[in-house]
Amino acid sequence: MNNNLLIYNTLTRKKEKFEPVNPPLVGLYVCGPTVYGDVHLGNCRTFVSFDLIYRYLCHVGFKVRYVRNITDAGHLEGDRDEGDDKFAKKAKLEKLEPMEIVQKYTIGFHNVMSLFNALPPSIEPTATGHICEQIEMVEQLIKNGYAYEVNGTVYFDVEKYRTEYNYTILTNRQLEDLLANTRELGGQDEKRGRLDFALWIKAKPEHIMHWPSPWGQGFPGWHIECSAMSRKYLGDLFDIHGGGMDLAATHHTNEIAQSQACNHTTPAKYWMHTNMLTVNGTRMSKSAGNGFLPKELFTGNHPLLTQGFSPMTVRFFMLQAHYRSTLDFSNEALLASSKGFKRLMTAYGLLDKLKPATHSECNIQELKERCYAAMDDDFNSPILIAELFEAVRIINSVYDGKAAITESDLKELKKLFNEFVFDILGLKEEASENQDLNSLLDFIIKLRSEAKNSKDYATSDKIRIGLQQLGIQLKDNKDETIWSKV
Repeated sequence: MNNNLLIYNTLTRKKEKFEPVNPPLVGLYVCGPTVYGDVHLGNCRTFVSFDLIYRYLCHVGFKVRYVRNITDAGHLEGDRDEGDDKFAKKAKLEKLEPMEIVQKYTIGFHNVMSLFNALPPSIEPTATGHICEQIEMVEQLIKNGYAYEVNGTVYFDVEKYRTEYNYTILTNRQLEDLLANTRELGGQDEKRGRLDFALWIKAKPEHIMHWPSPWGQGFPGWHIECSAMSRKYLGDLFDIHGGGMDLAATHHTNEIAQSQACNHTTPAKYWMHTNMLTVNGTRMSKSAGNGFLPKELFTGNHPLLTQGFSPMTVRFFMLQAHYRSTLDFSNEALLASSKGFKRLMTAYGLLDKLKPATHSECNIQELKERCYAAMDDDFNSPILIAELFEAVRIINSVYDGKAAITESDLKELKKLFNEFVFDILGLKEEASENQDLNSLLDFIIKLRSEAKNSKDYATSDKIRIGLQQLGIQLKDNKDETIWSKV
């Protein structure tokens, strides 16, 4: 295995050579969705990015255990230690049991991920399925002196922890800024320090989801689930922990603290974070009214869109930006990605039509090396895509008779396309929206061919121009005519 991979580590704020704890095994943990509503596009961008990372790690020979959790308990409104439970609140609104809400939106999440052609993780644990592990971890934190119980609620002692460790190591934020931004919330009078957070929360009589514990009936805090589940399936120290950058300041900071206080080691060597989404340069948010749900992108049922875009077009659009870069959605950008994706797929369709020559004017080996170099540089998918469009140029030049390629180079070109376009980028050909369209266009192309053979060039041009006005482009060569959407 030739491992030249560099990964940007949020923990050190620099690119580092990827050296797994126990090669060729790789442990990858990604914070999954909180399933009380439809998965939002920011989450989709994160999961598509880590799908790319997972695919590439597997492609270069690592044996990856990919763990992505489902948060189905313990997440309160506003990510606080008090207030309404998100699942119970939604259950009341929809007049369902909380676990019906969980099931409904977990299925919806899986359906969306399937549309984006994201591979399923190796393990997908749930918070409610690991209550025992979370309780055990809280007990160990109390035993180690980093947690304390008050009236049935257990808090993590940040003040004690920060006397021995750097609490803000992940974000490098000043502790004074954190304290200044801490609001006076319910439960503050129970805490020893304002930054202390709940590991286990005492359930009020009206709270629907609760479990027995050494401290009475209650439910886990939000942060403890990821520490408990990553520890169970990947060990005290594993390779990569990922998620959206919005999780770094609180959720991931607290994960590091409680895992280190419990296990005496930082949980992951490399911390990776995807960047945020914007719409026409403005941050995407519910309050701004500019957010998209995946289904709105697919159907075009949104005031900012002029049409719907296929799941593969949206995936291609996401991968055209580096995972650490802001991804700006606009109708124009999506239209450009739609054209780019079609160019890529049209070129793939030409590969089997290329005729090999006795010599080659194309250096496929150099192109292949540049593709690997792009991915080895912190999974740089936009550079990879740019290299793949060089492959598109080669395919079109050979097809048009403007360049020559040997049989062995053609074989390598096909392999390169399959590996990088389909296996690594995770793109796939999409079925025609109307299977009859193929037969209809074949018939029209045949009529045009007959007109050309009869030297009725006026009719031939009329057909070609008319189809182009309808969004269908014809391309002639000496043997046949092919069509593509423009």
